[in-house]
Amino acid sequence: MVQTAFSSALETGGKQLYLPRPAKIVRAEQVSEKEKLFELKFPDGSELGHSPGQFVEVSVYGIGECPISVSSSPTKKGSFELVVRKVGNVTAALHNLKAGDSVGIRGPFGRGFDTELLKGKDVLFIGGGIGMVPLRSLINYVLDKRSDYAKVTILYGCKEPSELIFADERAKWAARKDLDYRVTVDKCKPEDNWKGNTGVITTLIPGVEIDLGRTYAVVVGPPIMYRFVIRSLKEKNLPDDHIILSLERRMKCGVGKCGHCQIGNLYCCQDGPVFFHSEIKDLKEAL
Repeated sequence: MVQTAFSSALETGGKQLYLPRPAKIVRAEQVSEKEKLFELKFPDGSELGHSPGQFVEVSVYGIGECPISVSSSPTKKGSFELVVRKVGNVTAALHNLKAGDSVGIRGPFGRGFDTELLKGKDVLFIGGGIGMVPLRSLINYVLDKRSDYAKVTILYGCKEPSELIFADERAKWAARKDLDYRVTVDKCKPEDNWKGNTGVITTLIPGVEIDLGRTYAVVVGPPIMYRFVIRSLKEKNLPDDHIILSLERRMKCGVGKCGHCQIGNLYCCQDGPVFFHSEIKDLKEAL
């Protein structure tokens, strides 16, 4: 095939940016009332080639497309996983799909988590609500390469027990001796039979021991959570460049053309969605 200016513009590093690649759904599983997990693979057997924290644009033919974080680790070969919350036309159409159906995939896009920087460090994961979806990619990456990392702590919080996802994996985290897993819910009803901690996720932070020289906190959750989690981490004197956040909101095109995700002079889809707190703390609209 002749390489034209147009065709080269469609690919960067071998990845198509503007044309979706067909991917087949091999598994579709409801993981909560609002969320559905999709396992996908490309017909040619190629890998997605993502880093933890990156996202893809998912298109449902005849409906449209939307950005979705990749939830599986790059260490998972042969397929990749997305978890989709039903919130609009495209996500509703996705929820109607089943194994054997196909979607379009563009990407992966954005700056993910720096797994090399975190090597040999204590990693404190803090996930709130649907934020556990992209955080799971990095958690499983670290656990699959456990010897490369020091102490691992996972804090997970949701509004109520029914919103907690990845039950099987969470049970395995709780049983492991080489990590500290803690979970909380904001509230619960008697019929929930909840026996864990009750309270917002910041109630878990005071009980975590932090080595200021080697602890990195990776925080993913709703924007309102960030302000209070960052405040709690700063009370422990954790430096701004040791606090890592994902700002995966407001993204649309994925390639920095629409300006939908612009924050000051930054584009979430290109400069992020992963940022150090030191990079964005002075951008008022970032948090």
